[in-house]
Amino acid sequence: MPRAKNRVASRARRKRILHAAKGYYGKRKNAIVSATDAVWRAGVYSYRDRKQRKRQFRALWIMRINAAVRGYGLNYSAFMSGLKKNNVDLDRKVLANLAVNDPEIFKAVVDKVKS
Repeated sequence: MPRAKNRVASRARRKRILHAAKGYYGKRKNAIVSATDAVWRAGVYSYRDRKQRKRQFRALWIMRINAAVRGYGLNYSAFMSGLKKNNVDLDRKVLANLAVNDPEIFKAVVDKVKS
């Protein structure tokens, strides 16, 4: 009985890997074994860094808010506590954007917290 090979499926698997490895350097782009390892590792980094991107942006927003409120004699924790007490429902992304792009509105928010 002849061995069944299913060349179509195996070739499609290899093509999918090589397509994903397009643009890689050296053997990583055209040798199937190296490309498989490179694509797998890239997927791991991609998954991990999608989570890390959220952490990094949150840290950036916190730094921007802290820098902005220190000019008004507050620190970040006191400012966020005041927001909660005054029922101001603005998230860190919006607050950081206001601090950078719209200082007048941000000053109004700080004044609401201070009062």
